[in-house]
Amino acid sequence: MSAARILNLDPATHVRHATHQGDRIWAETNCYTDVVIELLHALGFEPLAAMAFALTVDWDVDQWTFFKFPHEDVEEQFAVALFELAPWRPLHEHVHAHVAAGRPVLVELDSWFLPDTAGTAHHRAHVKSTVAVNHIDLDAQRLGYFHNQGYFELEGDDFVGCFQSEGLAHPRMLPPYIEFLKPIPGRAALQGKDRTDASLAQLQRQLSRLPPTNPIRAFKTQMQADLGWLQDAGLEGFHTYSFATLRQYGAAYELAASHLAWLERCGVDGLSTAQEALLRISRSAKATQFQLARAMARRRTPVLDALDEQASAWDQAMDSLSARA
Repeated sequence: MSAARILNLDPATHVRHATHQGDRIWAETNCYTDVVIELLHALGFEPLAAMAFALTVDWDVDQWTFFKFPHEDVEEQFAVALFELAPWRPLHEHVHAHVAAGRPVLVELDSWFLPDTAGTAHHRAHVKSTVAVNHIDLDAQRLGYFHNQGYFELEGDDFVGCFQSEGLAHPRMLPPYIEFLKPIPGRAALQGKDRTDASLAQLQRQLSRLPPTNPIRAFKTQMQADLGWLQDAGLEGFHTYSFATLRQYGAAYELAASHLAWLERCGVDGLSTAQEALLRISRSAKATQFQLARAMARRRTPVLDALDEQASAWDQAMDSLSARA
């Protein structure tokens, strides 16, 4: 059969996870984390149970950590494992085979062909982005996929473009990075107290992996050095810089706060101080993004005092969590 489907989903009626609804500070985080959140949610799991990793983002020389779910935490909580798929035949054939076997496929595609990016990248810009495929129909040239905040469909020329399925690829075109999600035999997703206990254990592990020094202070030092060239980088350069910096840690700390709020709903106390401090960082990072954009447009040097306040909030959050542990 040319059609394969795992979940019976409709983009018009799909209900997004709570982290992609309502009054969020950052509507999107990064393409990989967002798509895994939506995939786990659609499979009936609570992604927030394995979200402690968001606490450990760091300033990594010239960018903030591109944060992703640790595979071991996903396996422990949800009894599913992510494996890399080694492509040796046309991409659409791999995707069809694994989806037909009940395994969602996470694959890097070109946003030029993703209609959910209308207004930003669709038929405008070639941007690599990760999607999770739930449905593929080779004859009808139709794809159902999770991307960013939700579930979507594409067809026709976009299908052909995504998969280069009509001989469009040139010899130098390298295959994308591909993974598939596979249930662990003999295991079931954790529930109730077992799930909460595992989540607390994961939180403890992540606290042992915190940056050794305050990463926001290190970022401020580098941002001050970057302001000179950033003024000449143009709007596109600013957006690229902002995505790798302010958006990454702002979104990460909002997810970390959501994780702590979920633990509180599960009956865990002593987390409110850290949660509030993390949200202050996230809101301030968003405000700093707008202030920086205005300053760059007017070719003015922005005041970065907000980063000092964010750094103090980071100390407060991590001290509170470490003391509780």
